[in-house]
Amino acid sequence: MPPIRNQKSEIENPKPLTLYTSPLTIAQAVKLRALLEDDGYKFEPKPYTLYYAVKDKLNVAVYEKGPKVVLQGKGTQDFVTFRLEPEILGEAKLGYEEVHSPEMFAPHFGVDESGKGDFFGPLVIAGCYVDREIAHAFMQAGIQDSKRIGSDARIRELAEMIRRTPGATQSVVTVGPEKYNELYKKFGNLNRLLAWGHAKVIETLLEQRPDCPRALSDQFANPKLIERALMERGRGIVLEQRTKAESDLAVAAASILARERFIDWLRKSGSEFQKELPRGASAQVKQVGRDLVASRGPEILRSVAKVHFKTATEIAPETYPAPPPREFRR
Repeated sequence: MPPIRNQKSEIENPKPLTLYTSPLTIAQAVKLRALLEDDGYKFEPKPYTLYYAVKDKLNVAVYEKGPKVVLQGKGTQDFVTFRLEPEILGEAKLGYEEVHSPEMFAPHFGVDESGKGDFFGPLVIAGCYVDREIAHAFMQAGIQDSKRIGSDARIRELAEMIRRTPGATQSVVTVGPEKYNELYKKFGNLNRLLAWGHAKVIETLLEQRPDCPRALSDQFANPKLIERALMERGRGIVLEQRTKAESDLAVAAASILARERFIDWLRKSGSEFQKELPRGASAQVKQVGRDLVASRGPEILRSVAKVHFKTATEIAPETYPAPPPREFRR
């Protein structure tokens, strides 16, 4: 039997940070390279990086996209505190998250979705409750936006950590392709469908945390869409939408829970069809769609895909014709 973890002890005596990410300007990236050279770091080639350096057990990667710096390994916390922040970033953030973003540590729900832009698979909407203790536990565990996590194994590991965290109430709604296609036809557009799903998640969370004052999600439409979709129980909660909401720990946790459910659905369904169902809407996705239609007929797409995507029209135009062009009135 595995040992029982003491969540409170972990919050009061956190383990040293071993992973850290921060955006950089080009000037900061140049300055950081000079600092690493002066400190005797060894530089090695690595794909997609401006440079990659190693010393002792600390790895420093500065990626082209952003650019951004990713520190990993023993010594991360000291490097951030004593070198990166004072000499490169010019701002002390590590350890001051609660000062800079107090609202992230106040009780609230975070809501996010996965599968919205993927032809195959469901739309999954998840929510998670966070307060001060939970936020600190999540921060220490490395909870971040799922889009920044490339490993499915890591997604599952973090999702399990979220479920184990005392008080971190969760709700996950999976709208499988058949139901999704039915609801999309009913609502007429994706924003209304998303609002319905967000409202359903918030209502479920409120059943367990009726005292929660606020819910936060990424900006996708007028918040009044969600307000109108909420039933009586949810009418009193403050709804907030903003861009880059995934920087909030509750929203990030929700994104991980949603992504886990989404990738598990793809894996299970791919096994049933003996065909890997890829993510996105790429040329590979279209080819898999064509293969499924050739072997099972065009109606199979309703069971595995979002048929309002133009991908469905490209694969089986007779069954899924393009919608008529909109008429613009003067």
